[in-house]
Amino acid sequence: MEKFNQIIQGQTPVVVDFSAEWCGPCKMMAPILQQLKSQMEDQVRIIKIDVDRNQQIAMQYQIRNVPTLMIFQNGARKWTGSGVMQADQLAAVIRSVTSSVN
Repeated sequence: MEKFNQIIQGQTPVVVDFSAEWCGPCKMMAPILQQLKSQMEDQVRIIKIDVDRNQQIAMQYQIRNVPTLMIFQNGARKWTGSGVMQADQLAAVIRSVTSSVN
């Protein structure tokens, strides 16, 4: 939990993928997030949180569906979305909700 809080404090936007091993759509997000990372490189950080293994974080952020994606910057939650999204959509969201991302 403390490590999670440290990660989301930075200026670099952090995409958090709340997922579960048993979730089919969650598995579809993995290559999409890899594509997003290759598009945005060091402009974004992406972490995956298994809701079954990290129940405290999942409860804190009221995760009811997986996959749920959240974008954090400077410790603040900037955006939340559920379901599978394409890399281009996510990149557009990141650019629109965060500051100083080219």
